[in-house]
Amino acid sequence: MKNKKVLITAGASGIGRAIAQAFVASGAQVHVCDLNTQGLEALRQELPGITTTFCDVGNRPAIERMVAEAVKKLGGLDVLVNNAGIAGPTAPVESMDPVAWEQVMNVNLNGTFNVTRCAIPHLKCSPAGVILIMSSLAGRFGYPNRSPYSTSKWGLIGLTKTLSRELGEFGIRVNAILPGAVDGPRLQQVFEGRAATSGRTVAEEQRLALSNQSIQHFVSPQDIAALSVFLSSDAGRSISGQILPIDGDSQSAS
Repeated sequence: MKNKKVLITAGASGIGRAIAQAFVASGAQVHVCDLNTQGLEALRQELPGITTTFCDVGNRPAIERMVAEAVKKLGGLDVLVNNAGIAGPTAPVESMDPVAWEQVMNVNLNGTFNVTRCAIPHLKCSPAGVILIMSSLAGRFGYPNRSPYSTSKWGLIGLTKTLSRELGEFGIRVNAILPGAVDGPRLQQVFEGRAATSGRTVAEEQRLALSNQSIQHFVSPQDIAALSVFLSSDAGRSISGQILPIDGDSQSAS
C-alpha cells in the first residue's frame, strides 16, 4: 500500500480510526473526513502527515467540497473507504418516525452514493482503484425493530454489486464489508441497556449475544481494518463484487 492515496469517511473514531491507522501503518497517504472535530485533531496529532476535513456525509454540497479537497491534498485517489453511517432509532415499523427513517437513509445510503459518485472520476485515473463499502450483519438478516438501519445496509449490498459491474472495465474493484458486533464502548452500552430492560446481568447479556456466533469473541476494529487493507492491496486484486462478513459466523441480527 506504499504511497497509495486513501480517503476514509467517518475516520475520527471507532472502526474508521482503526482503518486509518492501519492504512498509515501500511505506507498509504490518508485523508479522513468526519463530524468529530476533536477526533480529527487527535488523529492529526497521532498520525503526522494525515489530512482531514470536517464533513457531514448527509450534506451533498459538503460531500462535493470534501472529495475535491481530499483529492487535492492527496494528489489523486486510489482507495475510497465508505465507513460513515448512523444507527438510527429502535422501534417497530408501525410506530417508526418517518423523519428518523429518512435521516438514516440520507446518511447511510445517499451519503455513500454521493461520496462514491464524486470519487469515481478520480478512481478511474488510478491504475488499481478500490471502493470499500461498510455494510453490516444487518445487511444479511432481518433486524427486528431496526428497519431503517437494516434496510440501508441491505441497500448498500445492491450498490456494491452494481458498482462492481459498472466499474470493472476501469480496473476498479468494489467490495462490501459486513461487521458483526464490534467490541468497544458502544457495544458495552448496548449490553448495559439490554441488562437494564431484561433484568439479566451485563455478563449474561454478553454470553447470550455470543451464543449466536460460532467464533466466541466479538470483532475488533483492528480485524476490520486488516481486512480493509488486504482488500485494497494487490493481494486482493481478483476480489470484486463480494460481500464479506466479519462477524464470528453470526446466525442472525438481534
